[in-house]
Amino acid sequence: MMEQLNQTLFLLINATPDSPEWTIKLAIFIAKDLINIVPLLIAILWLWGQRKQIAAQREVVIKTSMAIIISVSLSWIIGHIFPHDRPFVEGIGYNFLHHAADDSYPSDHGTVIFTFALAFLLWHRLWSGVVLFAIACAIAWSRVYLGVHWPMDMLGGLLVGLCSCLWSQMIWNQWGANIYRRLHQLHRFCFALFIRKGWIRD
Repeated sequence: MMEQLNQTLFLLINATPDSPEWTIKLAIFIAKDLINIVPLLIAILWLWGQRKQIAAQREVVIKTSMAIIISVSLSWIIGHIFPHDRPFVEGIGYNFLHHAADDSYPSDHGTVIFTFALAFLLWHRLWSGVVLFAIACAIAWSRVYLGVHWPMDMLGGLLVGLCSCLWSQMIWNQWGANIYRRLHQLHRFCFALFIRKGWIRD
């Protein structure tokens, strides 16, 4: 039942040779490059910001990073316990993006970007979380549209991301102060020169 629904949704979304070339090029950009917003925003929030807000920003970065590490680990475990071929491996639909024929469930891209978006919804600001969730949905759509993932791969990534944010918050509640202190010490050691010059925040 679920597999049939998965295939039906995939065929509704998946591009065909008759799809406009510009939509395929746009989808390729979204599928391959938009994920770079994750390390970019993490670096910006950690290194720069108003002095009174920098501690809160770094707390968001730490909790988000922990959630991503947990989610990627869970994704790897689930993928090995419940292996599932990609659409092009099963000969279903059309493929417009080169990809290794490895397990598809849950999507690594979907897991990371949904975890990131949920983290901002929970720990940053509502508007930033909503924007990032829209980006996450666009990435999820693009990878199904291009034929490298099933819709359920993306739903799996969303659910893994939700669980990972919950576990990250639990870890933070228990050891957050100590984690923050040690990472702040490491930050001061690694970026001492740049901090003295005022290029980044202490």
